[in-house]
Amino acid sequence: MNYKYEINNGYEDFKNLVLNIQYKFKQKNQNIHKARNELKIINHNNIDVVIKSFKKPSFLNRIVYTFFKDSKAKKSYDYSIKIGNFTPNAISYVEFYSSGLLSQSYFISERFAYDFTIREPLLEEKFEDKENIFKAFAKFTYDLHEAQIFHKDYSPGNILIKKHDDNYEFKIVDINRMKFSTLRLEERLKNFSKLWAKDEDLRIIAKEYAKLINQDEEKCINLALKFSNSNKAAKNFKKRLRGQKVVD
Repeated sequence: MNYKYEINNGYEDFKNLVLNIQYKFKQKNQNIHKARNELKIINHNNIDVVIKSFKKPSFLNRIVYTFFKDSKAKKSYDYSIKIGNFTPNAISYVEFYSSGLLSQSYFISERFAYDFTIREPLLEEKFEDKENIFKAFAKFTYDLHEAQIFHKDYSPGNILIKKHDDNYEFKIVDINRMKFSTLRLEERLKNFSKLWAKDEDLRIIAKEYAKLINQDEEKCINLALKFSNSNKAAKNFKKRLRGQKVVD
């Protein structure tokens, strides 16, 4: 089986792990996520790393990712290098080919020892210090946007948070779908729409964001609420069609 890989500067001693990743991944049982794609934690050279194994593409997509587009693993790696301050440290990506087409791909990064995701303060009414968390999150999002970064799947599980005394450190993951450009105000506020935040929580976030971007607070709040409620309505409509439970 042919393969293609790249290793980030400073991680050259991970080459053995990268080239044997299929075996290492199957051998390790410490899953942190298993759905369409699978994530596992492995300790290598006394460093905890997260390995993301992407689902084998359909036959058509094997052709696309071999000849026309970068694989999701390569995009994750390239984007992590590009926006390194906002993501866990990228280590490598590796692709394996069979019959001349992409078969399996992996993305490896250092584990970010986060304490919680943004989901917990959004869901838990009495989550400790949630208002300050939301304000810090607004600042983190503002910094992303000022760096011309738009995460297309800016959802709660993809926003990791670590507490340092009275401060909060944020990292984003699942970054193979990104946009890099100067963002209009509407795009900036729309980026909050996948949080599925309660209106009162989103008001705190949008109000703080408005201060940072020096825009009218009510305008920013109303835009954020409009995009959020529109996203909820669209998702709930699809759930009704499928006979699934609707979430407020």
